[in-house]
Amino acid sequence: MEAIIFIGIQGAGKSTFYRDRFFNTHIRINLDMLKTRHREQIFLQACLEAKQPFVVDNTNPTVEERKRYITPAKAKGFQVVGYYFQSELEECKKRNSQRNSEQIVPIIGLLATYKKLVLPSWQEGFDALYSVKTNLNYSFIVEEWQSEI
Repeated sequence: MEAIIFIGIQGAGKSTFYRDRFFNTHIRINLDMLKTRHREQIFLQACLEAKQPFVVDNTNPTVEERKRYITPAKAKGFQVVGYYFQSELEECKKRNSQRNSEQIVPIIGLLATYKKLVLPSWQEGFDALYSVKTNLNYSFIVEEWQSEI
């Protein structure tokens, strides 16, 4: 049983990475789709009770935000894996502007997430941590976490 937590600003490639790597094996929990924390909590609880692998495809920029998934997942015996999406702000702005108009995140929202982004740490309870870099054409380089990036 695996709980995967994505960490990174909007436009970093998180949803594309999910589609490429986890679409066939993990339920996607995404606040953009579910719209409310209440609905998100229902999905999370269903995955935990069913022992269903899942990916939290949100920005999860702070320790506190990640804790809302890590604590219950650990309590249910899940392995918790974090993927930190390294990204340049200007690249994310560019990718964000190329989205469908309904999916574009206002620049103020992207900057707010960028400002509060805290690097993940082992102390949060991760069983595995990786860094992800986006290459051209949305290919990805995944490396084991190094405490300093």
